Amino acid sequence: MNKKQVENLIYEYHWRKKELDRIEVIIWGRYSKSPSFGLVQQMGVEASLPKANTNIKSAAEIDAMEAREKRLYKRWLAYQEKVQAIELMVDYLEDEQQQIVLDCMMEGMSYRSIADHLSLNRNKIRELKEDMLCQLCQKCHFLHDLIEEKSAV
Repeated sequence: MNKKQVENLIYEYHWRKKELDRIEVIIWGRYSKSPSFGLVQQMGVEASLPKANTNIKSAAEIDAMEAREKRLYKRWLAYQEKVQAIELMVDYLEDEQQQIVLDCMMEGMSYRSIADHLSLNRNKIRELKEDMLCQLCQKCHFLHDLIEEKSAV
């Protein structure tokens, strides 16, 4: 895995996150897949009972899905894994400016807009980004599996 692949994965975060939201609306409807979204707080015994995990569909539900929904569900699972991996990257960075650069890259911001945001010049942003990518390539071994999966498909 090289720095360019990690950089592309980071810049893809923005549209993957939007696509996840769009697919969630199609598969799970208007409401969130979270079982507690929009519900009234439960009290007493009901509050302590286990809740259904609606994030992962059962085999019977997957069999009952249409071909389009199955394709979207498979895409949702793949994108969800990549988005979560990208969100974990921040934990591997110690420098606060590098964390901000990563967050800005995840939002799809350009070098110029990141430089304006941090009141630094573009060369300094480039150096921060290169250092950040080196750290991520060395520390984030879980990214190797994602990159290999991406190139195998």
